[in-house]
Amino acid sequence: MPYISVRGVEHYYEWIRTPEAGQNKPVMVFVHGWAGSARYWRSTAQALSEQFDCLLYDMRGFGRSRGKPALSAANVDLAEAESPQAQAEAIAELSYELEEYAEDLAGLLDRLELHRVYLNAHSMGASVATFFLNRYPARVEKAILTCSGIFEYDEKAFAAFHKFGGYVVKFRPQWLKKIPFADRMFMARFLRRSIPAAERLAFLEDFLIADYAAALGTIFTSVSKTAAEVMPQEFTRLKVPTLLISGEYDKIIPAAMGKQAAALSDRVEFVTIPNTAHFPMLEDPQSYLQRVREFLALPVSV
Repeated sequence: MPYISVRGVEHYYEWIRTPEAGQNKPVMVFVHGWAGSARYWRSTAQALSEQFDCLLYDMRGFGRSRGKPALSAANVDLAEAESPQAQAEAIAELSYELEEYAEDLAGLLDRLELHRVYLNAHSMGASVATFFLNRYPARVEKAILTCSGIFEYDEKAFAAFHKFGGYVVKFRPQWLKKIPFADRMFMARFLRRSIPAAERLAFLEDFLIADYAAALGTIFTSVSKTAAEVMPQEFTRLKVPTLLISGEYDKIIPAAMGKQAAALSDRVEFVTIPNTAHFPMLEDPQSYLQRVREFLALPVSV
C-alpha cells in the first residue's frame, strides 16, 4: 500500500484515475470525516475520475495512517527541504487541533508536488478543509464541503457529549464487527437511506481501528467552545468558490447548521439533498453527483 511521510507521520494515500492519453486532468482531493477513512470516498471519486485525477488519503490517526510520528531512520522519510532538526520540531508540535490537520493536508500536497487542487471534504474533514481554504486559498480552485456547518456553544450539552464520546472511543472491542447486524446498528444514526452492507462494515472497521488519542482528541477539538467561536469566523473569511451540501435529515450536523454557515459568505452556495442524512454521497449518489457536477460546470449525466 502507498504511504508517504507527512510531518514525520506515515500517511496512507491512493489515486483513482481513468487514464486517457494526452490529457492533463486537474486533481480533486477527498478528505474524510471523524473515525472514517478514504474508503467511503471511492465510489464518488470513481464517478468523477473521467474529469479529475482523484487523490484520497487517511488523516493522521485514522484508517491506515499512523497516529504518531515514526522517529526511527527506517520509518521516517525526511522531506528533502527540511533538516532532521526542523522535522523533529514539527513533530513535537503536532496536536489534534483541526488547524493541525489542515497543515497535514498542506504537507501532503507539498510532498506530492500538487500546487493547485479541487477539494471535496466531509463532516470533520470539511472543518479541516475550511481552515485549509483560508490559509492556502491560492492552492484551491473550488471546494465542496459535505455535511458541514456551525453551532452554538452549550456547556452542559458539550460536557455530556464529551463524556459519552469518551466511553464510545474507549469501548471498541474488535469482536464487535462479528456480531450480526452490528454494522446496521452502528450506522443507524448516520443514515436516512440504506447503503451497501460492505460500506456499513467498512465504517465499523474504520471506527474500531482508529487511533485512541486521535479519535478522542478530535472529539474535543471538533465540538468545543473554541470551535463554536472560530468556525463562524472561518466561514466568513472564505474567498474560494465553495459548495456546501447538507443531508435533509442529518442528525449529526443538521442542514440548518449548514445553511447558517453558508449564509456567512457570498462565496458559498448551499444545497440540500432530500431524504438523506450524514452520507448523502452514498445514500443518493445520483443527486449528490448532479449537484457537484452543476457546481463544477461539468456535463451532468442523464
